[in-house]
Amino acid sequence: MTIGLNSAGCGKWIVICLMGSALAGCASKDRAASTGNDSTVEARKDFEITKDPPFTAQTHFAAGQLAESQNNPASAIDQYERAIKLEPKHSASLYRLGIVYAQLKRYNEAVAVWKQYVNVTDASATAFSNLGFCCELAGRNDEAETAYRQGITKDPRNGPCRVNYGLMLARHGHVDQAVIQLQVVLTPSQVHYNVASVLEGQGLKEQAKYEFQKAIELNPSSGDARTRMAGLN
Repeated sequence: MTIGLNSAGCGKWIVICLMGSALAGCASKDRAASTGNDSTVEARKDFEITKDPPFTAQTHFAAGQLAESQNNPASAIDQYERAIKLEPKHSASLYRLGIVYAQLKRYNEAVAVWKQYVNVTDASATAFSNLGFCCELAGRNDEAETAYRQGITKDPRNGPCRVNYGLMLARHGHVDQAVIQLQVVLTPSQVHYNVASVLEGQGLKEQAKYEFQKAIELNPSSGDARTRMAGLN
């Protein structure tokens, strides 16, 4: 808060004296009044500090989450970007910003954010998985595959990388290669179930039924597979 002179030109405000300004032309009684009120000065300073605390990256992150909960993505983006401006390595804000951009199909911006996220997480495998999936959504399949492979190199048993890469391969008709990726982190029944889900989504009903049947044979207690299979009959 800025405190200035009064309209008569004499500094009646105590803060002026605290700043060391000599006010020529003011009556001595005014100066006396100014110098005799130090407790008021301190109270005013304490009040102003309490009233206007500095915003931190975490403050903006919390505001961004609130905006998301209120279905206000524009405000959420603004808050997350403010957080990152204050703290460029604020991973939580980068993570949410990448998700919001992707939800809005602003894929180029989302991919750029996920690349930042990879950097601030020390190139974690899961960060590469998020980058890869976003690239896939953007139709940048070569970049997606590169990201998944980088993640797998970092952690050969990373579930998100293996599963997302496997599903991508299955969606592009490379089922055998998809199985190779999926079986590293999933049970045989889960592998067939996931392949079946992709085939069903592509309208390949008979192939999907075959894969669901395999999942049921390998795990007879798989209620989900039975339900999906029944839906195809």
